[in-house]
Amino acid sequence: MLKVKFYDTVNDELLRFAVVISQSNGKWVFCKHKERDTYEVPGGHREAGENILETAKRELQEETGAVRFEIKPICVYSVTGKTRVNDTGEETFGLLCFAEITEFAKELHSEMEKVVLMDELPENWTYPLIQPKLIEKYLQEK
Repeated sequence: MLKVKFYDTVNDELLRFAVVISQSNGKWVFCKHKERDTYEVPGGHREAGENILETAKRELQEETGAVRFEIKPICVYSVTGKTRVNDTGEETFGLLCFAEITEFAKELHSEMEKVVLMDELPENWTYPLIQPKLIEKYLQEK
């Protein structure tokens, strides 16, 4: 069973992921991966030597094609349990951010097939035990 927790802060070196809840013109922004039939919030792994907020910006740009946006950190989250990106099940930490996207590139050049703007949250999530909880936390904090 996966467990999601939230923290105000943790030591920076523990932050391995960044996830960016995004909106554009009042609509939720979700990505559909080329190899999946589900939707997900943009995010990914921190690269060696990368500032965690830079990770968030890079992943947002790569996965959504965002060209102009404002991004801000919300909180730290952790996931305990085995997932597609964590085969040990140990607690892993990430930075949860929010971005308002005002301009997208014309084409995507990533593993994402498409970016979808939605009025409502999707029913078919890639990470159904994690990402809805992250959005719920964002809605509580905003």
